Amino acid sequence: MKSIFEQNGGTYTKIGDCYIPNIAIPDTKKYNIGKYGYLRKIFLKEHQKSYYTILFMKGELFEHLAEIDETCHKCLKDMITKMAEQEGVTEQLKATDQMAWVQKMNSIRNRAEEIVLREYVYENKPYLC
Repeated sequence: MKSIFEQNGGTYTKIGDCYIPNIAIPDTKKYNIGKYGYLRKIFLKEHQKSYYTILFMKGELFEHLAEIDETCHKCLKDMITKMAEQEGVTEQLKATDQMAWVQKMNSIRNRAEEIVLREYVYENKPYLC
């Protein structure tokens, strides 16, 4: 009687007295993963172990991390631009009062990054994108 693994086309290799299933992770292309991708990886590893394992075994983990990283960077850039516009942080302010401009831009960046981290990186729903 064949096992479910064998019924689905799986094979075994005999090593000594043990049969080891022939399981390989599909070849994946190289992805550029930045800060947000690595933070997402750590979050999945620590808080969603089963989802992390499923993505890893399917060979989709690095694609997911790259997608999260790209989405975070795009959203962060858009949010910073919109928030600066709404708060009146302009090039004129930069030319006249650089310290005030830096202070406001740092505040905007920190708030936008906090939103991006909460909404994309530390999201508990596995199928975010």
